[in-house]
Amino acid sequence: MESFFAITKSLILRALVIYFITSFFRKPATPPPQPGDPNSPAARTNPAWNFFENGTMFDLHFYVSEDYEFKSFHEPSALVWFQDALVYGDWYSGKNGDGTYSRTVKVKPTMRLQNNGSIYLHTYATKTGRSPDPRSGDDYAGFEVAYNRRQLNKFKKIRYQKTQNLLTGTTEKSAEEVAKAEVMSSQILSHWHPNLTINMVVDQTNWVKGTVPPPLDEYVTFLPTGHTYMPIVFANDYWNMLRDYQPINETVESLDLTITYQPLSLFKFQLYAAQGMRNKWTSSMLGDLAGGDEQDEDQDSLKETLLETNPYLLGITFVVSILHTVFELLAFKNDIQFWKERKSLEGLSVRSVFFSVFQSLIVLLYVLDNETNFMIRMSCFIGLGIEVWKIQKVVNVTVNYEQKLFGIIPRVWFTDKGSYAESPTKQYDYLAFKYLGWLCFPLIIG
Repeated sequence: MESFFAITKSLILRALVIYFITSFFRKPATPPPQPGDPNSPAARTNPAWNFFENGTMFDLHFYVSEDYEFKSFHEPSALVWFQDALVYGDWYSGKNGDGTYSRTVKVKPTMRLQNNGSIYLHTYATKTGRSPDPRSGDDYAGFEVAYNRRQLNKFKKIRYQKTQNLLTGTTEKSAEEVAKAEVMSSQILSHWHPNLTINMVVDQTNWVKGTVPPPLDEYVTFLPTGHTYMPIVFANDYWNMLRDYQPINETVESLDLTITYQPLSLFKFQLYAAQGMRNKWTSSMLGDLAGGDEQDEDQDSLKETLLETNPYLLGITFVVSILHTVFELLAFKNDIQFWKERKSLEGLSVRSVFFSVFQSLIVLLYVLDNETNFMIRMSCFIGLGIEVWKIQKVVNVTVNYEQKLFGIIPRVWFTDKGSYAESPTKQYDYLAFKYLGWLCFPLIIG
């Protein structure tokens, strides 16, 4: 598991990203209509109001189906929970007095689901007495329904490696994983989490159609008239830990699912939405470099830190981590500035530069081989890049494209710079590494 310090550095980065993203959530000021200009945007649009005013009675319909577009309202088994007579904006009802309701149901997996199929939870919120079923006649809600679709299973890439302890010769992998490692390097499996929270966002903001800032525009649904919008139904799995997912295969006969309904403020919803947008941006910009499963593990570490750490300790560590990040950036900046402005190599060790490249490379390979934080990987990668850049500052690098190794790789020669070769520094540098080698090489061989 990563160090608490590394987790907190990741927390800082996430907090900054969320801050900048939430700045886009501020409702843009609607320009006043210009006199005599009927074509101005302000003259053509009016603020819309929430179709569910505070105190509105509504019902929740939860359907579980393998169909992406749900139409099987006639199947009684699809309706897993119907909660009626809820009050929009009620924060104090329910068993625990916090506005939450929950229901645990059992889902029987089909053969299709056991073989990497998909299954969805379709949630409908209608005013009390109305129904999302088109066959309900006069009770049919039509467009006046808040809807959310969430895929319940999650596909994870399981990697199989032939690894064992070099000292004991044993492995922590199971016999099944060892056997699969012989025939495949990875496998995509469907996984199931037993908990899902459905949030109803309580908000009465008068949004204007076409001006809702992202990513809220992905969730706010306007009725065809544009004068009203439906409340946001949000499927929240942020606090679902990666360790609680279980694989779905042919041996699974029943799946437990606990659905929890809970009202949610707009501010908290913005934080969840910002986190979701951050994940999308990270995946789109960094691709496989970010590592989907590893990113989820980083988030799990962050969640555990927020849940289990003393707030005072978390605050102190947060401040220390900020200072450490600032000092690390200053160290990179001063290192580059020193070598960039250096004209003479007298008194500087050239061999230590090459040795630093070797050290940085070993550290980078180590953190890449282990499940370390993305920020730590980037820090090591930048450090290695700076060390490699120093090589051309301490030696003359000559590349011969005519004489190639194996006919492909150009030959590279390194020659000492004059300020280094003509000074006693070269001799002292040789003696220092000679004695250092007597001490270090036996340790490396051992």
